[in-house]
Amino acid sequence: MSFEDELGEALRQAGDGFTPDRQALVAAGERRGRRLVVRRRAAVIGGSVLGLALVGSAGAFAGGLLGGSGGARGSGTVDVAAPPALSSTPPAKGAPGSGTGAVSDEQMVTWLKQLLPDGQLTEAKGHGTGPGPGGMTGVSGVWDDGKGKAAVGVSLNRVDPNGASTAEMLTCPDKNKFDYDGCTSETLADGSKVMVYQGYEYPDRRVPTKSWRATLVTPQGYQVDVQEWNAPAEKDEPVSRPNPPLEPARLKSIAHSPLWRRALEDLPAAHLESPRSAPRPGTSVAPVLDGLLAGYGIPVVAKGDEGASAYAVLDDGKGTSMVTVEVQSGRKSGGAVDSLFAGATVMPDGTKVVTRQTPGEKGGKNVVWWNVDTLRPNGTRVIVSAFNSKNQESDATRKDPALTMAQLKEVATSDRWALYAE
Repeated sequence: MSFEDELGEALRQAGDGFTPDRQALVAAGERRGRRLVVRRRAAVIGGSVLGLALVGSAGAFAGGLLGGSGGARGSGTVDVAAPPALSSTPPAKGAPGSGTGAVSDEQMVTWLKQLLPDGQLTEAKGHGTGPGPGGMTGVSGVWDDGKGKAAVGVSLNRVDPNGASTAEMLTCPDKNKFDYDGCTSETLADGSKVMVYQGYEYPDRRVPTKSWRATLVTPQGYQVDVQEWNAPAEKDEPVSRPNPPLEPARLKSIAHSPLWRRALEDLPAAHLESPRSAPRPGTSVAPVLDGLLAGYGIPVVAKGDEGASAYAVLDDGKGTSMVTVEVQSGRKSGGAVDSLFAGATVMPDGTKVVTRQTPGEKGGKNVVWWNVDTLRPNGTRVIVSAFNSKNQESDATRKDPALTMAQLKEVATSDRWALYAE
């Protein structure tokens, strides 16, 4: 099974209710695969899913976690230790986040109860640092402050603090691409970071369930995720209140509590991440996309740059339309790549071209997805897509994308992408 196929299967199993975009997964290759794995990581605790699907952000809060011991609501003195040694060997399969068992399931529940404000915690399930069916170390439950029951959960992990996926988690998502209510990300004096994200269980808001989270990553590589909802469960339960109960400041205080330190120290050290793949180190595809789109004379109202991929939102006065590009180098024949280009049109220079027009797959109402996928003989792959909406989650603003299929093909087959060949 190819990497892309394995990734798709892993995501289908990990994301309860999340259906991966197969074409996009393949198009992204290893770089996007690693990012999505991080974002869609789920912690299954005692049979209850604690959905920790990061939407591209995380953060850190100085104080308790790095400090000495202290009470649940106390703030210990910051004591920045040297980062722990990282292992070049990935953790053993089947035992993510497992340590020696120094922290029990019951202890995790006790700590969460101590950190929550006045109220009642029910259906509490913890998974300590020992191996077992619960997967990652964490705790979840349903908390009621008298204003409506709300699911809450905490997940602990060790990460490479300098890794590419960690950097992704510590960055607020692009507001032009994702629909959410608020996000803040801070870098503190000791090097820790904290991000508080206020969004929705489903980005297209097809249900009013809100998902708020704080994610902490310290220089030592300790990661704490705290998440809450405005419903008794993350999915398939009606909302019980307008907003989740814990304000951002409370989420931060729970994430940086020194109570979690003993469990974090018992978890195995993170393994070093391999560098993210890109067409060429330090080279952005955005300037080429900008130059090609300028030739069509359609105003650009928003744009973004992610190195090997970029997007622009066009508006010709008839509604917004997103155009995206992703460039990969060194793509080899075989497996999923060959299947994607089966029946492709072959240009005189040997470039394979496949075009697709399908409904959008991210939930936006009446969204269409037009796609031109190209593979050059040297292994450079350029994927250009257009939508009839400002992003894939938003409802359509027009009947068709602003660019025609012929124009998308012009962009995808431009010789300007030769810059990114290996």
